[in-house]
Amino acid sequence: MAIKKSSRMPQTAVLKQILKRCSSLGRKQQYDEAGLPFDVPKGHFVVYVGHNRSRHIVPITFLNHPQFQILLQQAADEFGFDHDGGLTIPCDEHVFLALTSSLLTQL
Repeated sequence: MAIKKSSRMPQTAVLKQILKRCSSLGRKQQYDEAGLPFDVPKGHFVVYVGHNRSRHIVPITFLNHPQFQILLQQAADEFGFDHDGGLTIPCDEHVFLALTSSLLTQL
């Protein structure tokens, strides 16, 4: 009897893929010499949230928070990482804003 491996990627691999994709986000924005969007400060990345895919800039430190990692895993499960248009978080915008506000007060 063979042991079936989980189809889920290890958490560190998911985080590495997210950080790798951060450099390709904001395609419609202007870029600096390093290829990064002008409006995204160092130490931050862009996510798209909700039905209307509203754009939000969040600190990279959020990647370490367990609640944010749940959102990232949901994004990986629903969309994968081979789609155009940046990192999309599959939740309602008001839920995302409540979570990020909570996380900012904890920093």
